[in-house]
Amino acid sequence: MFLATGFHSGNIPKCPGTWGSLVALLPWFFMRHLPLPSYLGLVAVIFVSGCLLAGSAEKILDQADAGPIVIDEFVGIFITLIAVPQHPAAWILGFLLFRLFDIVKPFPCSWFDQHIHGGFGIMMDDVVAGFYALLSLQILWMIGSRINA
Repeated sequence: MFLATGFHSGNIPKCPGTWGSLVALLPWFFMRHLPLPSYLGLVAVIFVSGCLLAGSAEKILDQADAGPIVIDEFVGIFITLIAVPQHPAAWILGFLLFRLFDIVKPFPCSWFDQHIHGGFGIMMDDVVAGFYALLSLQILWMIGSRINA
């Protein structure tokens, strides 16, 4: 439960997904300098572990995709911040974009959220939101860099 709830950040009563995403920035801060293959491998391990942890936590809490389960937010943030520019403004923008896509749930996030259950389903809508945020962040940062050049 400690890991599934993101070091208990998911137990904060208001906006557990946002708190979980915010707490995820701490381990990411230490992961960010890993070589890309190592970073992606670690994210893959956390994803697989997250599927198992989220599925178990869902059973313990006896509630489908319970709010306190935020390991999915960790993976979503880690995906969003793949190869992020080493600038705090990019990190903040990535956080905000991930939260936006995680809350709005554009297709196929919404499809995974509604049709795939258990640990895999809990994880996958945030994985897709993370990829949307990653793509948006890279495009916006590239446009911003060209405007400021």
